[in-house]
Amino acid sequence: MNQIIIKEENFEKARRLIKENRGKKIIFISEDDELNRKILEKEDIEILLLNQKGRKDFQKQRNSGFNHVLAKLAKKKKIIVGINLDEIVNSNEKEKSLILARVRQNIKICNKNKLKMKFISENNNKNIPDLKALGLILGMPTWMTKEL
Repeated sequence: MNQIIIKEENFEKARRLIKENRGKKIIFISEDDELNRKILEKEDIEILLLNQKGRKDFQKQRNSGFNHVLAKLAKKKKIIVGINLDEIVNSNEKEKSLILARVRQNIKICNKNKLKMKFISENNNKNIPDLKALGLILGMPTWMTKEL
């Protein structure tokens, strides 16, 4: 099964691209949180890939682009939440710590809602034991790391 990464900022264009690639494993990525919610509600995708780089946190909580509302939508449609591994690897130290903190927050939300999570990398240079170890360090339960 082929996979395709759709990165779009316009809902109509994203919808058209998703319809054109029906038989493939669709990974959707967007910087816009509202667009992510619309896609979760209305389209059939396999993985929602969340970017953490370049976000600005709120005063009392992290802005990870994922919340309990999106978690319930993803649970209902059996959508996997993706973690952008390239973003973690290619960032500087300060930004990396912020990204990892946001990923930890998303892991807690996914664990509460029994959602699957997956590390996604465009270069496909994944080392499965290392990814499992990273997942466990970030707070993933063992049932979640078994399916990485």
